[in-house]
Amino acid sequence: MTPVTASLLAMIMLIEFQQSTSSTSGIIDFSYKNLSSVPSDLPRDVEYLDLSCNHIKELRQGDFGNTSLLRFLNLSWNTLEKIHPETFHGTPLLEDLDLSHNRLQNLLDQQYLLNTENLQALYLGYNLFHTMTLGKEFSYLVKLERLAVDANNISMGDFKNISALKLHTLSLCLKDELNYEEGSLKDVSAKRLQMDLAQKESVDPILVNDALLIFGEVEFINLTNGCNYIDKRLTMKEHIQTSHLYLTSILIKWHELTDFVNAVLLSSIAHLSLSDVALYNLPYQDTRVYNTSNMKSFTARKVVVKSFFFSQEAVYNFFINMPVKRLAILDTSIIHMTCPKSPSPIEHIDFSNCALGDSIFTTMQSQGIKECDNLTTLVDLILRGNNLKSLQVVSKRVQNMISLQNLDVSLNSLTSSGAKCFWPPNITHMNLSSNGLTDSVFKCLPNKTKILDLRNNQVSVVPSSILQLDDLLALDLSDNRLRDLPVCHHFPTLRVLMLKGNSVHAPSVSNLQSCPQLKFLDVSNNPFTCTCALKSFRSLGIKSEQNVHTGIHLLNWPWAYNCSYPEGNKGFTLKEIQIPEVSCNVGLLAATILGPAVAMIIAVATLCHYWDVPWYIRMIGQWTRAKHRARTQQLRPEELVGVEFHAFVSYSQHDVEWVQNYLLPNLEGPAGGLHICHHEKNFVPGKSIIENIIRCVEKSRRSVFVLSAHFVKSEWCHYELYFASHHRLSRGSDSVVLVLLEPLPKYLIPSKYYQLKSMMDRHTYLEWPQDRSKQRLFWANLRAALQADLPDALAREME
Repeated sequence: MTPVTASLLAMIMLIEFQQSTSSTSGIIDFSYKNLSSVPSDLPRDVEYLDLSCNHIKELRQGDFGNTSLLRFLNLSWNTLEKIHPETFHGTPLLEDLDLSHNRLQNLLDQQYLLNTENLQALYLGYNLFHTMTLGKEFSYLVKLERLAVDANNISMGDFKNISALKLHTLSLCLKDELNYEEGSLKDVSAKRLQMDLAQKESVDPILVNDALLIFGEVEFINLTNGCNYIDKRLTMKEHIQTSHLYLTSILIKWHELTDFVNAVLLSSIAHLSLSDVALYNLPYQDTRVYNTSNMKSFTARKVVVKSFFFSQEAVYNFFINMPVKRLAILDTSIIHMTCPKSPSPIEHIDFSNCALGDSIFTTMQSQGIKECDNLTTLVDLILRGNNLKSLQVVSKRVQNMISLQNLDVSLNSLTSSGAKCFWPPNITHMNLSSNGLTDSVFKCLPNKTKILDLRNNQVSVVPSSILQLDDLLALDLSDNRLRDLPVCHHFPTLRVLMLKGNSVHAPSVSNLQSCPQLKFLDVSNNPFTCTCALKSFRSLGIKSEQNVHTGIHLLNWPWAYNCSYPEGNKGFTLKEIQIPEVSCNVGLLAATILGPAVAMIIAVATLCHYWDVPWYIRMIGQWTRAKHRARTQQLRPEELVGVEFHAFVSYSQHDVEWVQNYLLPNLEGPAGGLHICHHEKNFVPGKSIIENIIRCVEKSRRSVFVLSAHFVKSEWCHYELYFASHHRLSRGSDSVVLVLLEPLPKYLIPSKYYQLKSMMDRHTYLEWPQDRSKQRLFWANLRAALQADLPDALAREME
């Protein structure tokens, strides 16, 4: 199986895997509760029980009699002195037991272990054991993988009762008064030996020698006094069994660390790992590092610096020039990494979760920035979780790494400007997830990419103008901003497409026709609109579930495909809803519903047009509203003080014939009974026209404007409209009545008549009908709009 195929399958399995969420109901935390005994009311379904940091002195028979599902039990940091042999008789599933930091005294007498045959991890460190001799009951722990113990004396034969057990890890908690007999660990069959020096300043050289001769993996924990005793053993020519050496939680000087690393480089140890390291006395100049070794990998995790003044470049140079195949510096605040001074054998670099910026691997020279050209054997480069900003700059940094195949720059702050990129020729795997990349990223990709991860970015569309990715097999665009399925014109060999958690409402299944090699598709957790547009995609999912040959397997169907709209279907899966054929087939819907409806509408419209029904309905409606307002509107007397006329009529001199022959006869006198004010009759001689206009508007309850093309050309009509519109604010919005004498399109109205345009938009206006049969209804409407009782007008008549 090729590496690319293996990666592809691993990606598919990872996405298909659904991690089950365990209930917290089986977890009980009674730590720091000041308990002196095990509570008697423990729930029956408890699986994880924490009783640490209390004052429990004794475990009695029946303490755990009702906890048959118990798997994890933490009793560390109590005052345990005695455990009844039948204490764990009712816990057949117990796998993890922590009895560390107590007062147990005899490893030969741990009879309770006879009831823990499923135990996988047992922690007995930091008790009061005098000798390390393990009792026969330990031999019954056939599933035991991890054992932690301590004692003042370790002698030959102490571990004979576990010689048949295949442990993963044996942890020895060493004390200052420890007496170790050479060869005592030969009975132990374990993959790793841990030696915790939390209560011991230095480790016995004889114990170190046995550890390196017997165990494949050795770990020293809590070293605070240097590594000289380990260095000396490593420089001996005697064969060493250990291939993996670990130093955890150490405080060390720079020269001690570098001497130790150089000693390891000269030994047969293949893998060195440092974790939780505190460094001090760092250098001001480069430290020598051997250029040849048998060591394959070096890992440093969580390194902190205790010095304020030193040469960062000297520190970086020591690590980058190590002759190893795998170099990892993790969770450490390094802000730069230099380039090796000579061609490096490093094939794998992992600088995850550091603070590296865009200047990584570069060297400043008088001519400018020099790119690194000594990492030509590098295959894998992981820069996850740093401070990288520009994808174009990253491509420059790696352009000379001609063997590079896998690049991981996820969890940075990368953006792409769409400018030219400078990738080396052999990159096949790109992880660009969790950055700030947009659609332009598709213009800055290695053209031989086979696996591309763009999860959690800001891609909204796969643009049509992108690089041709003929080798692309898997594309992950989950958690972006896509609104539809992309087309595959630029990656014709695509087999896996991940679009989980985007903004896809109605996927266009037709786009998949451009993806002839597509086998796996994931569009789960999108806000689907469950309407007709989704019908084809829903059909694809159902066929995929039924193993109907479609060529595409829809991942996570149906449980992760839910409707977000309409409200009636919200929360239901796409499989559960029904989309009727009649609601989606336009032809069928027209034949069953729209046909008769359209025919009826046409018939009604024809009759209405013939009889001019809309006009009559509109006019009757206006007349009814006018009558209703007249009945319901209660005018206070003070509001009509000074009002003498029902209406002031404003019109153009060109329309005077219509006003004299039609308007006034139908409003005044016996026909209308209204008092109308108009300038030919009621303007007072000697006063200015403006004064007369203001006087007439103020003495009239309504203002009637006879609108025509001549009206909007008249300056005096403009003034009358202006004053009436301002007067309307005090009299109400119905104080203006518009009569449209002829059709008047709004585009013909000058801009200075913006008030007229506004009133025509908000008010219903009366249109003068040319048909004589309609004119009676017109006059009835107009009179109804103007009719009112005017005390001043009546008084004037009486006079």
